[in-house]
Amino acid sequence: MANTLPMWMTWGRIILIPVFILLYYLPIESAHFWGALAFMIAAITDWLDGFLARRLGSTSKLGAFVDPVADKLAVGAALVMVAAEYQQLLVTLSAIVIIMRELAISGLREWMAEHNIREVVAVSRLGKWKTAIQLAALTWLLYGDTLWGINWGALGFPALYLAALLTLITWIEYMRSAWPHLRKTLQ
Repeated sequence: MANTLPMWMTWGRIILIPVFILLYYLPIESAHFWGALAFMIAAITDWLDGFLARRLGSTSKLGAFVDPVADKLAVGAALVMVAAEYQQLLVTLSAIVIIMRELAISGLREWMAEHNIREVVAVSRLGKWKTAIQLAALTWLLYGDTLWGINWGALGFPALYLAALLTLITWIEYMRSAWPHLRKTLQ
């Protein structure tokens, strides 16, 4: 099932990573707009490929593995770019917290899958909200300018801080859910 539209969208998201980085750093006036637009397209496919895979009945083990990897690669690249662009303590701390949580939870999910208890750390509704706010914040911060009378960059800062807070909350929730199973292996 690797040759389905949702799978192609996931691969496309990975391909968009160097595209949005290159567009962002082009020596043209609208570079940040084009980089943010490419990132936004990647962010939309994050939702759309999963929706289509479920709707079309084309879910696969490969897709279940590659999709979160694609998400983390795109978000990680955007977080590094935003931290480098703004060089502000709260932006950098937010980026670090989000990256740490993504790595920790990915490792936890892998460990849980090896022990056939993956559902213990299934994605929560709050985790989905965290992802949506995080993707919006990164898009707005990558653009960082005013469009249609709205200063998107200014909206990006509180959205990123909220995403970081939700990141911490969901990290704690996932660890709390997994702790009884982790404790058994430590005994």
